[in-house]
Amino acid sequence: MKRILFLLVLVLIFSGCKDKGSFSVDGIIKGKTEKYIYLNRVDVDTPVLIDSSKISKKGGFRFKVRASEADFYQLGVSSSDYITLLAEPGENINLAFEGKNLFEKYSVNGSLGSEKLQILDLALTETKRKLDSLSTVYTKASGEPGFDVKGPLLEAEFNKLIKAQRKNNIEFIITNINSLASIKALYQRINPQAYVLYDPHDLQYLKIVTDSLTRHYPNSKHVQALARDFEKEMNQMYVNKLEQLTKKMPLTKHNPDLKNVAGKRIALSSLSGKYVLLTFWSVRSKECIEENLQLKEFYKMYNKKGFEIYQINLDESETDWKSAVKFDELPWISTREDDPLNPKNALIFNVKNLPANYLFDKNGKIISSNLHGKSLQLRLEQLFNK
Repeated sequence: MKRILFLLVLVLIFSGCKDKGSFSVDGIIKGKTEKYIYLNRVDVDTPVLIDSSKISKKGGFRFKVRASEADFYQLGVSSSDYITLLAEPGENINLAFEGKNLFEKYSVNGSLGSEKLQILDLALTETKRKLDSLSTVYTKASGEPGFDVKGPLLEAEFNKLIKAQRKNNIEFIITNINSLASIKALYQRINPQAYVLYDPHDLQYLKIVTDSLTRHYPNSKHVQALARDFEKEMNQMYVNKLEQLTKKMPLTKHNPDLKNVAGKRIALSSLSGKYVLLTFWSVRSKECIEENLQLKEFYKMYNKKGFEIYQINLDESETDWKSAVKFDELPWISTREDDPLNPKNALIFNVKNLPANYLFDKNGKIISSNLHGKSLQLRLEQLFNK
């Protein structure tokens, strides 16, 4: 009796163990004539073929894939007929396809991430179907009497569907903030020209997802690409904001007079008699942070020789700015726009990208602009090592 119980325990233990270095995909396809089905690993935004499986006469197929981390895959019979999976090591994924196209009607279990992706895809597919139907009705009605009344009503319904889809994706992101599936919710499109998350304020969700997934999947190429995209979008947001405000503001000679981290106002003109590097930056920009670390070296070399840095921060959060200055131990004059939403100094100096800088001579005249890295180092050597 003891031997039987011992063997039973072993069976339960081994049956409960999963191969953490791989995952499997088993499926069945009904009503398709294709002989093979293909599995691609998604390399950020490029599908790379990793395996194929012959579809049996009964429609069955199977894959066994070596994997060390959660990743996105495309499973399909062609470049236009496929579904997306979010597979993790140890999963045994089961699929069943019953529609004309694979993505139209299928079931998936054994993979929580893949189930989440299916929810997203089905919701968007339904929205697109309704939008296409409305477009057909709109086109037909445009040539009929009464369109002046019916047209605006159809447009309102069209916008209502788009807003509902946006709301759906936002709710999905908030609910699945720690899942890689939230990346797909960020980048779904209504059509090739329009994202589901279309509002400029939706950048906050890109940040939320980036911060969360960076903690949970720091080595994922998808998360790293997401972080790069967030940084790019933040820089572009600053550029757009500055360009819009520039059109409303006359260009005049300006002397920045801003508060430092201690709350004391310091004017750029008070540094007359020194070579001054006026810089603009954001704590959200990786390039800015990296440049600050390099500037610390230049500051250490030339500060006692008459070199000063007057830095203007453009972040909306005063707390983030002060924390960054303290954390990186920035030794120069650190100031911040009085109203980051209306960055007058950045407008006056026509800042287009971050980081940006202007080098002033001892008389307050600009002698160089946007010198970075080696170029800035060489210019400082020319000034102080004559």
